[in-house]
Amino acid sequence: MLAAFQEIHLWAKSGTPSSVANIGAYELYVESRLNDNLSFRIGRQGVSLDNGRIFSDAPWAQQGRSHEGLRMMYKNKGFSSDLFALAARDYSRHFDPRYSPVSSHQYEALLIHHFKYRPNALMTITGLNSVDFFKNSSLSERYARFTTGGRIELEKGDFYGTLNGYYQFGKNAQLKQIHAFYLQPECRITAGKSVLRLGAEILSGDHPQINNRLTGSFDVLYGVAWKFMGNMNLFTRFPEDVSGKGLINPYLFAIHNFNPRLSVRSDIHLFFTQYPRLSQSSDNYLGFENDLSAKYKPSKNLEINYGFSYLIPPKRAGLLPKVRDVSKPALWSYLMVSYRFEVKTGKSTS
Repeated sequence: MLAAFQEIHLWAKSGTPSSVANIGAYELYVESRLNDNLSFRIGRQGVSLDNGRIFSDAPWAQQGRSHEGLRMMYKNKGFSSDLFALAARDYSRHFDPRYSPVSSHQYEALLIHHFKYRPNALMTITGLNSVDFFKNSSLSERYARFTTGGRIELEKGDFYGTLNGYYQFGKNAQLKQIHAFYLQPECRITAGKSVLRLGAEILSGDHPQINNRLTGSFDVLYGVAWKFMGNMNLFTRFPEDVSGKGLINPYLFAIHNFNPRLSVRSDIHLFFTQYPRLSQSSDNYLGFENDLSAKYKPSKNLEINYGFSYLIPPKRAGLLPKVRDVSKPALWSYLMVSYRFEVKTGKSTS
């Protein structure tokens, strides 16, 4: 059995007290092993699969993200498989969704199958398939959304290459038929103490002449955004943050480890829409972002992180929901000090 409790409180709120989650459970489940290869877990639990792009437990968020249901786990040499059957209850009358790890979920039920297969030392194959079931309250109609795909990885020596791809179909909240895709090619080269990662993310969008009963906008489900699309969090909700026009994000990550205690990193992003935002325009460019960071560990338990990010948007980026002022760069910086410790107890002797 595992229980992970959290306390969330909203300070300095004027007027009536807010109905936030306060003391609650981020995870609360029971796990049992049936044999050496098969086990199951039932209760509230985080779901983090593959690289976190489609399913992540969002550990950096104040409330995190978890789901409720059953998980069946199978594992042997070179192969692992996870099957989830999850459901959501009506939490909105008791908790504010912004402060609860589960109450923001809109699905009625969610089924997931994930597997990882390693046929040899050079290759890894991952499959991820899910279907979530919803109800349109205004039309009293139920609908389903399917996401299927996976990843292939090749690694030899200092070189690593991967291709991640998904196809999405079914219906969205507006009951439009979905035909959407996601692609992420990437290669990584390690040279001594330095690592270079070159890749791109491609999320499909709506063609300007698309039938109004169809949509080509890919939804990244319950995954992580900043890890792939920059610390400025300009693009976190799809298709809202790109006005349904899709997104192409070429990136270059450079990491250098001076020693085991000190490392620096630069993440460079270019952003483009798949289709022009205006029908009479051919401009797809959304801006340039660079995330600079440094990590220092003066001791085993102490870690200091500093980051500085800037975004240079074009004038037409003001048409996007999160861009308020295109006349100057957007800046963001943070400093985080983390101290981790363990409390060990043992049997006393007399």
